[in-house]
Amino acid sequence: MKRIGFLSFGHWSDSPYSRTRSAADVLHQSIDLAVAAEELGADGAYFRVHHFARQLASPFPLLAAVGARTSRIEIGTGVIDMRYENPLYMAEDAGAADLIAGGRLQLGISRGSPEQVIEGYKYFGYVPAEGQDHADMAREHTRVFLDVVDGHAFAEPNPRPMFPNPPGLLRIEPYSEGLRRRIWWGAGTRATAEWAARRGMHLMSSTLISEDTGVPFHELQAEQIERFRKAWADAGHAFEPRVSVSRSIFPLVTDQDHAFFGNETRSRDQVGQIAGGIARFGKTYAGEPDVLIEQLAADEAIAAADTLLLTIPNQLGVDYCAHVLESLLTQVAPALGWR
Repeated sequence: MKRIGFLSFGHWSDSPYSRTRSAADVLHQSIDLAVAAEELGADGAYFRVHHFARQLASPFPLLAAVGARTSRIEIGTGVIDMRYENPLYMAEDAGAADLIAGGRLQLGISRGSPEQVIEGYKYFGYVPAEGQDHADMAREHTRVFLDVVDGHAFAEPNPRPMFPNPPGLLRIEPYSEGLRRRIWWGAGTRATAEWAARRGMHLMSSTLISEDTGVPFHELQAEQIERFRKAWADAGHAFEPRVSVSRSIFPLVTDQDHAFFGNETRSRDQVGQIAGGIARFGKTYAGEPDVLIEQLAADEAIAAADTLLLTIPNQLGVDYCAHVLESLLTQVAPALGWR
């Protein structure tokens, strides 16, 4: 069995065929798709976070709304760029969203990816400390965030407060018990996967890895997962690790599917440059269900993960994205033992 959810980047544009022509369209449709996914029997609704872009950005209002409209599926991010975050304010928002959802939040965070603007985090008021770079700053924000969502009390109470305080130091409120064990790190390399494991964060791995060893993408990602699990075991955490991988998978079962994604049947791994370094990008899977079953059965990283996130073409609208999910859940997943 495998948890299967969707991952939306939340694009919008006023192009002729776009069903999401504004930010309002994307936000409302994201909620509607999460509801539809739950009704179809999917397990998760995840959302990408990008700043200064016509994409989903501030995740917590959306996560709270999805949590209020659903009752079963996991809701999460993939991922929040910690360079931009005030970790204490974020802990308050995350605690509130998790409580609204009844403890279903699976929060993916990372040091960030290439941006739309130069050093955009500086516009948000964050500058790396002397001797540090932006990645160091993201990890420091993460350290503080993990500490406060764990319920650590640290603030000196006012001796004459507006309202009575409990005894001792104060923690961030609202506090959602268990959230600390549902934090994921979006790792772009094998080494960062090991770093995340040592700190007790689950592994979220996408369709690119910012290094290359010459082997197919799924094999490199499977090695990343293996290293993560070993580092987790060595750290001796008191809870079980989880691993998610994301994939673009399109069962071709209608004429519309063929029109949209028929050309992707020839997709292959790619090696290129990202952020000044080499990276390997995973291919898109597109084909008739029987072809997909054979191809996906050979994907070592999917086999090693407990959660599969389908990157959906959100600009094609809720109905089409729900159709893609349903096709995979009913015509592909059972034959692979995922359902």
